[in-house]
Amino acid sequence: MTRFAMLTGGAALLSFMWGCAAPTPPDARAADERAIREIEAEWSKAAAAKDLERWVSFYADDAAVYPPGIPMVTGKDTIRKTMAAFFATPGVSLSLQLTKVEVSRSGDLAYCSGTYTGTMNDPKGKPVTDRGKYVVVYEKQPDGNWKCVADIYNSDLPAPALAKK
Repeated sequence: MTRFAMLTGGAALLSFMWGCAAPTPPDARAADERAIREIEAEWSKAAAAKDLERWVSFYADDAAVYPPGIPMVTGKDTIRKTMAAFFATPGVSLSLQLTKVEVSRSGDLAYCSGTYTGTMNDPKGKPVTDRGKYVVVYEKQPDGNWKCVADIYNSDLPAPALAKK
């Protein structure tokens, strides 16, 4: 086989392989961002209504929540128990304000960030308000829906002084 024939055959094979390559999927980031913004709006409504089951429905089965001052909470059942205790706290209210959504080019992961305002009664019954920020990581599920896989939040208020012994 001549060198020319080898080069021509190789070029033809490469052209065939490139022609058979999977097409680049369309860029759906704008639609995915809208979907996540809608989820965040519904999540905020669930918080305002103290709707525990609706709140928990936004998490993936294996989600992890990283609340301040307590260990990581994993899985929907544990998240449900933690949030049930939170929603049962006297005077509790929570509102979320989304500020940013970013979706990966691959369309399988996204994150959002925002701020929150929460109020609850202290042990003497006096309302105490907290303000802070949060980051949520979403993963697109096999059914095409977005679910939270990681949720972290913390206060903007200074940490209380450690009690001295």
